[in-house]
Amino acid sequence: MTEREDLKSMSLGDHLEEFRARLVLALVGMVVAIAISFFFGHYFVKLLLLPYEKATQSAQIKPGIQAIKVTEPFMVYIKAVIVMALLISCPWLFYQIWAFVSAGLYKRERKFVYAVAPFSAGLFITGVLFFLFVIGPMTLRFFVKFDLGVDYIEYKPALADYVDFMLILSLVFGGAFQSPIAIVFAERMGLVSLETLGKIRKYVLLAVFVIAAAVTPSGDMITQTALAIPLYILYEGSIIICRIWKRKRQA
Repeated sequence: MTEREDLKSMSLGDHLEEFRARLVLALVGMVVAIAISFFFGHYFVKLLLLPYEKATQSAQIKPGIQAIKVTEPFMVYIKAVIVMALLISCPWLFYQIWAFVSAGLYKRERKFVYAVAPFSAGLFITGVLFFLFVIGPMTLRFFVKFDLGVDYIEYKPALADYVDFMLILSLVFGGAFQSPIAIVFAERMGLVSLETLGKIRKYVLLAVFVIAAAVTPSGDMITQTALAIPLYILYEGSIIICRIWKRKRQA
C-alpha cells in the first residue's frame, strides 16, 4: 500500500463530524469527572491552602484568609472541583484531542499520535503538580516573608484571589509542559528540522522568558523565572528525544 493510499481521505463534513464526536466524548468524560470531584473537592481545596499555611508558619505569622463575598466559599469550591475534574479526566481528554488530530494522517503517523496521548496527559499532570508542590510554595514563602517595613500590616489575602492564583498558574504550568510534545510532533511531521531546533537555541531562551511573562497573571519575576527555566529544559529534552528517534530511523 502506498502512502497516498494509506492516507485517510476526509471531506470538510467528515472532519466536522469527527470533531463533534470527539467533543461529545470529551464532554461526557468531563461531566463524569466533575460528578466524582464534587464528593472529593474539599480535599483538593485543602491541598491548595496547604502552601499558604506552611508559608505563614515559616514566617511565624498566624495563618488567616478572608472570604469577603457571601458566595466566595461556594464559588471557590466550584472552581476547585472543575480543575480537579480536569486532572482526573485529562488522559481521556488528551486522547480525544490527539485522536481528532490523527484523523486524516498516514498510518505510521497515527501510531505516533496514539503513543503521544498518554505522555501528553502525563506532562500536563506533572506541570500542575510541579507548581502546586514546588513553585507555588516557594513563591508564597517569598511574598509572605517580604518585609515592607510597616509593622501594622496584617497579611490576610482574600480566599478567591489566593485560590485563583494557585489554580490559574497550575493550569498555566500544565499547559506549558505540553511544549515537548509540540516540538517532537513538529519534527516527526517534517515541519521543523533537528538542525533548525539546535540553531535557534538563543532565540528560544529569550522566547521562553517572554512567554512566561505573558502567561503568568501574577506578573512577578519569581513565577516567571520558575516557568521559563523548566520550559527551556523541556526544549533541550525535546531535542534529545528527536535525536534518539532520528538515529533509530536511520538504523
